[in-house]
Order: sequence, then structure tokens, then C-alpha cells
Amino acid sequence: MTPERTNAYRRVLQTIAELGPSKLLADEQDRLRTAADSLLFSHDPATDPAARAALEDAERLCRTLVENGRWERVTAMRLADDVSQCGPPLMPELKAA
Repeated sequence: MTPERTNAYRRVLQTIAELGPSKLLADEQDRLRTAADSLLFSHDPATDPAARAALEDAERLCRTLVENGRWERVTAMRLADDVSQCGPPLMPELKAA
């Protein structure tokens, strides 16, 4: 786990706490928390079906919130990015030999 992932997780929880009660249904809040938790504890979403499915669900939820006019695009994109950043990079950086 890295400080960047921890900070992203904190941002997700903060967004849910601040906007959730008025802009998210309880099950939507749970889905976002589940995605953040799954990614935070995942070593590799590419080989972790639960983490990958949770990320896809969170991204789908954010798109739906925008499509239904419940959230502004920028807010939903920021939340989706934060959820994604809870996990390890999808394409690890190559290290020089």
C-alpha cells in the first residue's frame, strides 16, 4: 500500500460522507465503499476478479449518475478517478535493469 492509494481512499470516503447522504442512495454509497475497499487491498486488479468487477461497477455508477442528471460530470469523474487510484496502477512502471 502506498501513500497515494491511502490518500485516494480517504478522498473516496470523504466524498461519500459529504455528498452521499444527499446525492447517493445507501446502496450506491455501499457500492463505492466496496470498490474502494476491494482495490485498496488488491495486489493486481488485472488478476483479481472481485477488484476488477468492483472498479467496473463504480465507474458504471458514476456514468449513470451523470446520465441521470444527478451529478455533474466533473464531480463524478473525480470520484471515479479516486476509486481507481485506491488500487495499484493497472500498468506498472517498467524499471531500468
